[in-house]
Amino acid sequence: MPGVGTDLDIRTTLQHIVDSATELTGARHGALGVLGPESGGRLTEVFTSGVSAPGSDEAGPSAARILEELTHAPHAPGRPPGRPSSRSFLGTPIRVGEEVFGSLYVAERRAGAFTGRDEDLLRVLASQAAVTIGNARLYGTARQRERWIEGAAAVTTALLSGEDGTDALTTVAESARALAGADAGVVLLPTEEGGMEIVAAATAGYSDDADDIIGATIAPGSPVLVQLLGGEPVFIEDSATDPRMTTHVRSRFGPSMMLPLQSGGKLIGTLALPRRRGARPYSALDRLLATKFASQAALALVLADSQADRERLAVYEDRDRIARDLHDLVVQRLFATEMMLESTRRRASGPELAELLGRVVDELDSTIQEVRTTIFTLQQPPAEAPTSVRGQVLRETDGAAVLLGFRPSVRFSGPVDTLVGEPAAAGLLAALRGALAAAHRRAALTSVEVEVDAAAELPDGRDAVRLVVTDDGLREEDGGRGTTTTWEAPR
Repeated sequence: MPGVGTDLDIRTTLQHIVDSATELTGARHGALGVLGPESGGRLTEVFTSGVSAPGSDEAGPSAARILEELTHAPHAPGRPPGRPSSRSFLGTPIRVGEEVFGSLYVAERRAGAFTGRDEDLLRVLASQAAVTIGNARLYGTARQRERWIEGAAAVTTALLSGEDGTDALTTVAESARALAGADAGVVLLPTEEGGMEIVAAATAGYSDDADDIIGATIAPGSPVLVQLLGGEPVFIEDSATDPRMTTHVRSRFGPSMMLPLQSGGKLIGTLALPRRRGARPYSALDRLLATKFASQAALALVLADSQADRERLAVYEDRDRIARDLHDLVVQRLFATEMMLESTRRRASGPELAELLGRVVDELDSTIQEVRTTIFTLQQPPAEAPTSVRGQVLRETDGAAVLLGFRPSVRFSGPVDTLVGEPAAAGLLAALRGALAAAHRRAALTSVEVEVDAAAELPDGRDAVRLVVTDDGLREEDGGRGTTTTWEAPR
């Protein structure tokens, strides 16, 4: 039997074994059935020799019976009981120790009945098939473990490379989906109401868009959620029919795993890996490796979040240092210089000199205001939308800088954040956007000055907030330079 078991392709090897069994025993037909791991006694593959497809003209009575024998008694040993003649069938289980991998059958010996030598020969070939299947499964298991380990390491590296929160969760979902051979990978996070919501999803090419999955929720008190909160994974045979599943997308899926993402004994989220309806169920090895992956991913998410916090803290500390330096050194010196110039202006004898010194003092005052604005900007969280009026004004001018090609000068007078209420702030921001857009349309524009005065007064004496936007662009109506836009409202 040279060559048996030497082919690296398990299917080629098993086909060679059944062909050899048929030839060496002088049988007309042969078949080798393989039981899948955790298949419940069901055959997952059948290799035949001399057997045509059921229903074809070439498939005789013995061919039909041998396939029936494999289906109903896939690992029955010896000559099947109840057969009319020992000439018709001979079979043996494919096993290593107590583990049965399938069965090997031959039928219709050409020259008389099957002999004891034929039985011995069939058992030897079945042993070779068992070794081939066992080695292939060991290799497959080892390779599967290696893939999950490599995948967990890749996810950890990606998360610690500085991805933001949503991208990090999507990375976990997509990596787990690919490793598990799932139809989708989703990450759920706790909601304020005590349930869980899908916040990140990755789907295979044949599935519906991930956007339709995001937002699905598990209601508070759900049996699935109770189990997850206890730190236990949930394994579902069929999501569409399992009463524990309550999301509107469950009808699309069949086998599913829901794995807790835990840190320090606290549930920070859930990783769900559903397969499409009708897909093969998850094996015990699949469940074990996915559970370990979820534990590693949860740790990586926590580490990435901690790293991001440290980086943000470093940025805040650096900004605080710069702001302190600007305030303690630059502003104080500019203010002292302004005071000296103001004193000199008062003592100046000539009107021209006094006017010149007045302009210098005004310029210094504007510079001090802009430095203070810069200090305020440095003290704002870089990744968060500002909520104060001052911060929102600066965000608008920073955004306009991209279109204008330069940053508008901004000056605040009075306690803007304290005095300006929400209705007035909304009108102010709308007027600012309009003025900046109009300035952008003017030719030869080189500067824009924005001033917000929270201590202004209306003509009737009411307290008001005033916005003045001045630019040096060309006016279309008369060709002159410079336009001033003023907006004011009660505050």
